[in-house]
Amino acid sequence: MSDRARAVRMMIFDVDGVMTDGSLYYTDEGQEIKAFNSLDGHGLRMLQNTGVKIAIITGRQSKLVAHRAKNLGIDFIYQGAHDKRSAFESLLAASGVTADQCGYMGDDVIDLPVMIRVAFAIAVPRAPDIVRKHAHYVTTLQGGHGAVREACEFIMQAQGTLDGVLAQYLK
Repeated sequence: MSDRARAVRMMIFDVDGVMTDGSLYYTDEGQEIKAFNSLDGHGLRMLQNTGVKIAIITGRQSKLVAHRAKNLGIDFIYQGAHDKRSAFESLLAASGVTADQCGYMGDDVIDLPVMIRVAFAIAVPRAPDIVRKHAHYVTTLQGGHGAVREACEFIMQAQGTLDGVLAQYLK
């Protein structure tokens, strides 16, 4: 499993159920609201600082996701991707990264077409059995509650960069 994580040069994330807890909140006016975990966000920044590129492929379309991606400096974002395999192929072409240099974190069957093609597939505990079965790693923390941070730290640990990243905070 660590060998797979060591190969990751680009980590791709689903949003609902991974970067959030999967709940969809709507105001009376129909405006969608999502809650993102700040620990997850900092984990993404730390992973980026080690040279790993970050991407998002999500089936839903949301201005909130675009705003969150911009806030985190994520350049590769594919929204409304009902065919995640096609979005993944577009991402590979745009980024110059190969499938065997990618990781993907998902939580549902719509994520399987990408999960089975990458070097390192991650799922969250609440994912359906078939998704967890195809994951190389299942986080202990739930989506929206630190799962992304856990995944980022696992990759950094496998790549030997975690201690160096954390040392910056201990000066």
